[in-house]
Amino acid sequence: MRFFPSSLRRVNSASLLIFALPLLLAGAIPLPNLAAQRAESALAAQPEPPLAPAVFQDPIPSAQLAFLSDYAGRPSVDVTRNKRFRKLMKQVIPRSEFHYGSDMPLSEASETLLNGPSLPVDIRDGRYVMVASQGGPYLSGRGFIWFDMQQGIALGGVYFHPVNGEPTPTLAVFSRQLKQDSLAMGQLPLAFAEDLSQWALIAKVPPITVRYFIPNDGRKYVLVHDEDFCSQAEDAPALVEDACQQMNADAADIDLEAATFMAQTHHAANATAWMLAPGQDMWIGLRDQTCAVGPDRLRCRIRITHQRTQALLRKH
Repeated sequence: MRFFPSSLRRVNSASLLIFALPLLLAGAIPLPNLAAQRAESALAAQPEPPLAPAVFQDPIPSAQLAFLSDYAGRPSVDVTRNKRFRKLMKQVIPRSEFHYGSDMPLSEASETLLNGPSLPVDIRDGRYVMVASQGGPYLSGRGFIWFDMQQGIALGGVYFHPVNGEPTPTLAVFSRQLKQDSLAMGQLPLAFAEDLSQWALIAKVPPITVRYFIPNDGRKYVLVHDEDFCSQAEDAPALVEDACQQMNADAADIDLEAATFMAQTHHAANATAWMLAPGQDMWIGLRDQTCAVGPDRLRCRIRITHQRTQALLRKH
């Protein structure tokens, strides 16, 4: 299915403000005044409470996963041909129509990528299993399936470069065991995040990219970047403040782009689009004008972008 928003128009600054005034008054565009910005800055200095961990339902019995240990170090394609593994996929992959070059079941897209150039099956700490590929037949695709054999939970992922106007590149994480429709990376198991980062490094998947998740209902939602790229381990080398804050700003922009796309396409997992709607283009101009002055321009941009993204996510 395809969605084609109306063409963008160029407007000057005066016209931009005139067109945007009704949206500002209605609260559709979060453009905080100086007092509000100062209050938000004070709140931003306080650590945010951690989000509740994601809830996985219908755990897979450990006995059904034990055979995966036999494939440690072997090419992932070996295990994907196993009948027991293919049966597991039906418990892991949501029933959803997905757009990977063309519309197809998500199960078909995942299987296509897993059968590409494979990586060795990695089993960590005797429980965490990563079955993954580092390349697909087209669109620079890669895929993986991850298991926690002790907890009986599983997550999969499809990464590729859409060429149909959808935000690109994109990583869609999925699990039929998830029922929720709001999720940030920090809510997923830490072991999964660690193994995902390792796979991304090997498969050349950028750390900041458009990210979605597809739960049991088969629809697509934004998987929010909640990482702070300026945080680091105590023994790690010092980070350049401007560089890591730019990464935080880029992640905020990408989440906003993904949230806008999902709002326009009603969370269809096979939706495509060609450009930003005029209202979004206008909002970006207003945000940049608001944060163009002052000593903390990048933090201003990150804060206002997060507000806009959360407003869009609350509307679905």
